[in-house]
Amino acid sequence: MTQPAKAARRRAPGIPRLATLREYRWSATGRAVVTSFLAIVMGSLFVTSYSLALGDPVPHRIDAALVGDPPGQAPTMDAVERVADGSLVFHAYASVPAALHAIDEQDVYVALDLTSTRPTLYVASAAGASVARVLEQISVVDPMVRVVETHPLGTHDPSGVEPFYLMLVATIVGFTTVFQVRANAGGLSLRRWAAFVIALTAAASFVFTLVDGPLLHRLDLPVLESWAILALQLAAVASFTSLMVVLVDRWAILPSWLFFVVLGNSSSGGAVAPPLLPLPFAFISQWLPSGATVTALRDAVYFPANQHARPIAVLATWAAALFVAMLLVSHRLRRSPGDHWSADESGVGLGQPVTEARPDRGGGEHTEPTSASRRARQERRDDPRRRRQRSLSEMVGTIRTDAASKARCEEHDADLRQ
Repeated sequence: MTQPAKAARRRAPGIPRLATLREYRWSATGRAVVTSFLAIVMGSLFVTSYSLALGDPVPHRIDAALVGDPPGQAPTMDAVERVADGSLVFHAYASVPAALHAIDEQDVYVALDLTSTRPTLYVASAAGASVARVLEQISVVDPMVRVVETHPLGTHDPSGVEPFYLMLVATIVGFTTVFQVRANAGGLSLRRWAAFVIALTAAASFVFTLVDGPLLHRLDLPVLESWAILALQLAAVASFTSLMVVLVDRWAILPSWLFFVVLGNSSSGGAVAPPLLPLPFAFISQWLPSGATVTALRDAVYFPANQHARPIAVLATWAAALFVAMLLVSHRLRRSPGDHWSADESGVGLGQPVTEARPDRGGGEHTEPTSASRRARQERRDDPRRRRQRSLSEMVGTIRTDAASKARCEEHDADLRQ
């Protein structure tokens, strides 16, 4: 076989390549099958990530403060290590106040005092309820060890998951509202879409703060600070989803779901503290918007005097970068996230119109557009710009008709005078 023939054979695959998916003529059944397949894959990824990250929390690395001489308290050290499954990383402190200050600063999750008459283990449930629950089992292994709670959780938040719930509702509302507004109020220009994102960010985060704080009294939320934190999370989610809408149109839910739900929520540290997450999840936990939001809210509620700037900086960077990226990409592609859904021109694989063959009266077949094609044409007819253009064309046609009629009348009058 010659080289050109081999090359032609390689260029003729049976399944359409990615570059030709836009031109591929999908039937309605094919679209349903592909959509269902993608939904099953996304659900499987959700189950996998949550099961691996949250299903069976195991301590990996827990920073702990140590006061006293370990060799003199070998049985106590062995019992604590056994409870923590050998994951404690001790840091020596000169005194108990210094160790407790390290807990306040969240440099460590626990402090072990070996200098007192009875060994004492200081834990902070507010820093990580799952970590505290693991270490509190020392009372069963070695009853001589006293457990002291330094930062207890609120009475309405005994598991420490209220900040996680706030982050979760901000995430869900962020991307679902983008899809719903685009579907039900399409045609927004880029400027109006940016205003919509800002308004949604400010209004929704304020309402969520009021509901969970002053109205339900679930958390002692500092209103302004919590409002700002949730606003940044909402801005990041809405901007990311809008950016994906511009890039991949109707399939924007796929990257949005993967980034914020499958990866972001499972690694956020809200349901399970970072020291108990698998190492990849623990590493990215505080560098993604969801994890930064949970940490910032937890600090604002339970550690108001010792808040860290890093989660706020991470969250603000994500929100600003994604919002600017949405504006730049939309301007570059001359496309707004608020444009109408394009049923026939999506360019993402399942967007080409298909026709249905129906027998004609002569025994042959003719093709008719499917309902999707008819709906797309109707949407294009309903586009405001197209309506204005159509009205202008009709006006010009009317003027031309009137001019022609006037000319014929003048000719008729001239013939009569002659």
